[in-house]
Amino acid sequence: MYYIGNHLPVSKGYAVMGEMALKLGGNTFAFFTRNPRGGKAKEIDEDDVNELLNITEENGFGKLVAHAPYTMNLCAGKEDVRKFSKEVISDDIKRMEYTPGNYYNFHPGSHVGQGAERGIEIIADVLNEVLSPGQSTIVLLETMAGKGTEVGRTFEEIKEIIDRTKLKDKLGVCLDTCHIWDGGYDIVNNLDGVINEFDQVIGLDKLYAVHFNDSKNECGSHKDRHERVGYGQIGLEAMKRVALHPALAGKPFILETPNDDEGYIREIAMFKEWMGE
Repeated sequence: MYYIGNHLPVSKGYAVMGEMALKLGGNTFAFFTRNPRGGKAKEIDEDDVNELLNITEENGFGKLVAHAPYTMNLCAGKEDVRKFSKEVISDDIKRMEYTPGNYYNFHPGSHVGQGAERGIEIIADVLNEVLSPGQSTIVLLETMAGKGTEVGRTFEEIKEIIDRTKLKDKLGVCLDTCHIWDGGYDIVNNLDGVINEFDQVIGLDKLYAVHFNDSKNECGSHKDRHERVGYGQIGLEAMKRVALHPALAGKPFILETPNDDEGYIREIAMFKEWMGE
């Protein structure tokens, strides 16, 4: 089975997201847990959430991939930002239990001059405080492009965060194709090698989701600029090979490409065609 969808706005509620995903042809989707540039989260309407859960169950949806706000930086240099970020992820993990068994994805953060090792230490310390044995949500570390002082620019950095976290069964990875390409992993000419390296360093058992994005930049640019599938430097044939790679089968593939609804309809239909539908 395959699962494909795109990032959807949560502003009109949970059920509307489910209906929109179906309209676009998807059977999964991503959404921000709160305003991506702000802090306070909208109160959850349980009836609205239950309507979404009915939609996902009746239509065979895969796991949903919620996304933390961009303002969350667990390893920020400023104490007030770290405090805010810890409050956000703690609250979000609790809110995710309204949609149990799904994924919560976040950017590990930027160490802003403290050094990657210190950033990794701080991120793991926060995860050790906010993860709990009873939660059904898997928290996903996103692979990053290495822009500025981003943590998570290599598989080794992601692995070190996981190694320092106690509840490893509550932690996984979301592989972003644009990010790893911009980070220097050549998925055009050496996809099998990159997948094997991920397996050797982190382990494919920790790979839960894929952000399926082409890139405006050359491999190793460390810039993080997404492009529509097939219109970027990764290119259509390489993106197709990623979609069809057996190691990624059954994972939710999330489009974060610069598109309108018609663009997402085309990309989702193309993905389905690759899968033989």
